[in-house]
Amino acid sequence: MSDNQKNARNKKVLYGIIALLGVVIIVLAIYVYNLSNRSTTTIVTAPTKSASSEKASSSTKKYVAGKDYKITYSNTNLIDKSTLDKALKNSVPGEGISYLMDTNEDTGANMAKIEVYYNKDKNLLVERLFKNGYKGDEDTTRVVYDITQGKIPDNGADTNVYYQPSWLVYTWEKLSK
Repeated sequence: MSDNQKNARNKKVLYGIIALLGVVIIVLAIYVYNLSNRSTTTIVTAPTKSASSEKASSSTKKYVAGKDYKITYSNTNLIDKSTLDKALKNSVPGEGISYLMDTNEDTGANMAKIEVYYNKDKNLLVERLFKNGYKGDEDTTRVVYDITQGKIPDNGADTNVYYQPSWLVYTWEKLSK
């Protein structure tokens, strides 16, 4: 075999390896993209708590998903997750999770659970807020948020009007006691 034939064979092998690596990279990129853009329900489950870990998380006021609270998205085909998250951030006063979980009556919300329903016809969120100690399915209060206007409507109308027909799209639940 001449040197030219060996060089040609080595080039073919090298090009084959490069092409195979390119295919592997493309497949991995598609896989990572699909993982990051899933529209399925995300459920975070709580691990078993020890007394020391619970004390540490509540004393620092840095709450941990899956340990102190869980978030569940449902019916993700009705409303984009980023739109929902932005609307929730704008509709809940305070500092997010820390505010919701804080049991101090002067500075906190003292919430145990929040259910958010989406009224697609009116582009509204209806938030059912349950304070710690709630019984059954009786919410403490409801908040309506108009996604189109980017605010809570100031007309003071009955929230039951906005509630129907609505679909549950988000649930936040406090896990720590």
